Amino acid sequence: MHIVFNESELALMKEVMMLDATLAGEVILIRDDYAVGPLAGIDTEEGWTIRQEWWQDLLRHSHYKENEITPVDDRETMKLITEKLDQDPEEQLWIWMGQNQHDVCGYFWMIPQLSTYQGRVMVLYMNNLPFINDKGQLFYPSWLQEIPAREFVKAKKLARPVTLSEFEVDPDEWRRLAEENGSVRVLEGGKKILSKDETFYDTEILKNLNADWQKGWRVVSNTLHRMKIKTGDVFIEWRIKMLVDLGKIDLAGEAARGWKDIDLKLGGIPSATAKSENENDN
Repeated sequence: MHIVFNESELALMKEVMMLDATLAGEVILIRDDYAVGPLAGIDTEEGWTIRQEWWQDLLRHSHYKENEITPVDDRETMKLITEKLDQDPEEQLWIWMGQNQHDVCGYFWMIPQLSTYQGRVMVLYMNNLPFINDKGQLFYPSWLQEIPAREFVKAKKLARPVTLSEFEVDPDEWRRLAEENGSVRVLEGGKKILSKDETFYDTEILKNLNADWQKGWRVVSNTLHRMKIKTGDVFIEWRIKMLVDLGKIDLAGEAARGWKDIDLKLGGIPSATAKSENENDN
């Protein structure tokens, strides 16, 4: 079984398996983004419910709000994984991680639940490893989807068992993060995760605004594209709403109609161009 942490990696792993049949196996997605949101008591029903309600609140302010959202419950996924490991003593679990807080926090959430399978849980962490891109250039990827499928054939040689020491230390790291209960978590290096508050990405958002009106979807897109430490669109859209409420961003249009129907600019600054002209440009 192969574990990935991003939707795009499901298709990527299938492509990899077509190139190397020895990697054939089920690909399983851990869907939640444990790099943001509350973690306190997450191993209890109450803590999990608090996290689910936090996500639902963010989704109500996002461009997904009109879609039918099925709540993510990775606990069911973990139950299926452990059942398969119990049923087949030869089965292994391969956890694929890019060098980013999203993947590493997903790993930290999983690892305390896998301690009884020591020796059968493998990790492939692309930490400070060079790869060759499609242009033949050397680069250091942060995300698995940045790596060409052909390069994964080489990457499989990096697979190693999660050590007994890691099974002892990594759950302690996860407990620390849960106790700190920051709204944002970032990767400092290796597997070291630092807790930050909910305003961590605000500067990145404000960088993409000025005195001129811009379409809301464009501000979100530019922020996601340009930021060095990545997070998801739902979190960014929620922070924009909070910044509007604080008066740091001005909003024009009907927010209830969606992100394509609103315009944004820096708060409290007269627009250098008329809003109607800017709308025509966009």
